[in-house]
Amino acid sequence: MNSFKVEGGVRLSGEVFPQGAKNEALQVICSVILTEKEVIIDNVPEILDVIRLIDLLEYIGVKVNKLRKSKYSFKADSIDLDKLQTNQFNEKARGLRGSIMIIGPMLSRFGKASIPKPGGDKIGRRRLDTHFESLIKLGAKFNYDRQNYIYNVDAANLKGNKILLDQPSVTGTANLIMASVLADGETIIYNAACEPYIQQLCLMINNMGGKISGIGSNLIKITGVNSLEGCNHKIEPDIIEIGSWIGLAALTQSEITIKGVNFDYLEQILNVFTKLGLSFEKNKNDLKIPAHKNGYEIQNYIDGSILTISDGPWPLFTPDLLSIVLVVATQARGSILIHQKMFESRLFFVDKLIDMGAKIILCDPHRATVIGHDFKSKLKSTTMTSPDIRAGISLLIAALSAEGTSIIHNIEQIDRGYENIDIRLTKIGAKINRFSN
Repeated sequence: MNSFKVEGGVRLSGEVFPQGAKNEALQVICSVILTEKEVIIDNVPEILDVIRLIDLLEYIGVKVNKLRKSKYSFKADSIDLDKLQTNQFNEKARGLRGSIMIIGPMLSRFGKASIPKPGGDKIGRRRLDTHFESLIKLGAKFNYDRQNYIYNVDAANLKGNKILLDQPSVTGTANLIMASVLADGETIIYNAACEPYIQQLCLMINNMGGKISGIGSNLIKITGVNSLEGCNHKIEPDIIEIGSWIGLAALTQSEITIKGVNFDYLEQILNVFTKLGLSFEKNKNDLKIPAHKNGYEIQNYIDGSILTISDGPWPLFTPDLLSIVLVVATQARGSILIHQKMFESRLFFVDKLIDMGAKIILCDPHRATVIGHDFKSKLKSTTMTSPDIRAGISLLIAALSAEGTSIIHNIEQIDRGYENIDIRLTKIGAKINRFSN
């Protein structure tokens, strides 16, 4: 197990380049299964979750060639379906939540798929009913091996259908899109997720010869085609990582410029950080966060009541950045209520921040009230363990702002979502070292 040793209280300065979007990468890499032709994907984030997914695809027969850093060629012309029944496949798939998204393309192209109950962040219940109920409506037969926790689906011929999702699940929508693209007839998905990752997946499939309309809305129409071609695709900058850099700059009162962002996908994120009192400077595709040396003040509602920040499906605020907002609020002027609606265990990391001196009241598993210090009292260093990707990066940001030296264990959770984060932080002045226990 690896850990970080972090010396806090250092102001940072410089430019950072956001990695490719983790969530988009997991989806578009799964979509290479839909065609036997070569697919080239650029700006692939070389993070633990993505590396594990690529390894999983290689195991079942996808030819993978690394063309250069962050650019890969995939060719799924020799998939070995028997590998799906092996213990090695199950072990590889269990360690990765994103493995669930090979179900749709495997079923669509080969008529059957199998996946063990996937792992991932321990942030509460993340049921898979939406995935399989939707596939059943396309004509798939579903079987759950309760003894071995294996999900199986098969279908001689998928047929398009009108499908109302019970929740706008991002991975569920992605699976359904990939299953429908080679199905007979038209599939209409209502209450579809429309996050940037889904939009990019649809654009990529259309570039491969698919017929998808309604991109960017919650009503997606897919006309099935007989086959798909290869394509070239470039992954968008990761808006979650961009939000993390914003939070880091704010809490450490540092001046950081984030290069090459896509402002089309940042409006809601910047809106929320503005409500926390942060300011920004835009220059073409660059976002500069000035050093907030005089702090930042939370905006109350116009009637004077306390500001509430909550998450929701796109284009509402992403749940992946609520932990960043929470840690930024610990040094704001004023108070805020954080309402995490989607996952009942995602706020449990706040006890680590309380140990560091933050004024936080955990009201229940979904809500926390934060009373900001206004930088009059810094967080204190401590030893802590990263419970998941987003909490992990939030604790790292807290440690970088704190007085003294902190130790963060289980940093594999951070590595799952952030590429070479210690090296990139060091380049802008952070004092952080990775060591093995």
